[in-house]
Amino acid sequence: MDSIAVHAGRHDLAALGVHAPPIDLSSTYPLPDLDEAVSALDALAAGEAEAASPVYARLCNPTVRRFERGLAELEGTEDCVAFSSGMAALTACLLAACSERRHVVALRPLYGGTDHLLACRLLGIDVTWAEADTVAASIRPETGLVLLETPQNPTLGQVDIAAVVASAGGVPVLVDNTFATPILQNPARHGAALTLHSATKFLGGHGDVVAGAVACDGGWAARLRQVRILTGALLHPLAAYLLHRSLPTLPFRVREAQERARVLAGLLAGHAAVERVLYPDADGVQLRGPGAVLAFEVVGGREAAATVMESVRLVTPAVSLGSTDTLIQHPAGLTHRLVDSSAREASGITDGLLRLSVGLEDVHDLWDDLCGALDRVSVLQPPLTLAL
Repeated sequence: MDSIAVHAGRHDLAALGVHAPPIDLSSTYPLPDLDEAVSALDALAAGEAEAASPVYARLCNPTVRRFERGLAELEGTEDCVAFSSGMAALTACLLAACSERRHVVALRPLYGGTDHLLACRLLGIDVTWAEADTVAASIRPETGLVLLETPQNPTLGQVDIAAVVASAGGVPVLVDNTFATPILQNPARHGAALTLHSATKFLGGHGDVVAGAVACDGGWAARLRQVRILTGALLHPLAAYLLHRSLPTLPFRVREAQERARVLAGLLAGHAAVERVLYPDADGVQLRGPGAVLAFEVVGGREAAATVMESVRLVTPAVSLGSTDTLIQHPAGLTHRLVDSSAREASGITDGLLRLSVGLEDVHDLWDDLCGALDRVSVLQPPLTLAL
């Protein structure tokens, strides 16, 4: 995996006579040969990944294509399609899978934006919310997609991908792999048709890119590229360049952050102000490591959670995850604010829950910061009284 990450998507560089991948920022391309131009346009409109000419930037871009090839190699899929955001990638999947079969089975919890898009029915798609053991019973003749995230956002629950694929009975399964990254989990190996990434997170890794990507086979890729052309959701080439540049360090960033997360999970579990810690238990088969994201519930609910966010100094209170710096956020009030309140509660997203994306700072410094913030919560708690 380390070697793949370093060299993925770079196979054409020697022929170009360069060592670092170039950036192609052209919005349009010269087309002196009309017959060749027509052939290229027809190929791209049909969903081909490349043609004799990119023709126009909304149809194809060489820099974006290098990143796509790189991520496909890491995920072990035939192809990959990159988008301007994770939500653009998800929307394309829904449009491609549900153009005729307008029903989706989804497992909560999911990223709040995904949940809201499905629940509000903006795309005219009906959704059945299921548990892992009720997927088979939820499938209808008109079901076009089964959708899940594992580890789940923000409670870090794990879903057996192969079991859901078996229960789906031929209906394609989409797995959001943002938390695990291809370093720790490869859904396609377990039968998932579509592997979704908010590439903004660990793939970018530095908090300076917004992007989405879907790793899949060639047939799905062609359909997704057609949707991308029609909706104009192509990833900008500068963002693709930054993403591709980040791939070689992805294994090391994930593993280093994961080790810090392991330590912090144990320390948090022992603090008096923490009611519970949520952190994956990697089985080594589907999930090869617990990752760098954890959640913990503080005593005192929303007020206590707000106190922690206000009190940290090294940790950054902000949404998103997967950056080199550690981020903390309040799911019920931020990323999952638009999720139905009863669904939030049923998923364990309480007012006292905080999600922590662990970065690359020294773990002792991180614990000093978090412990100091939690000590403030402990001070705010009323003293225990003995009832006689």
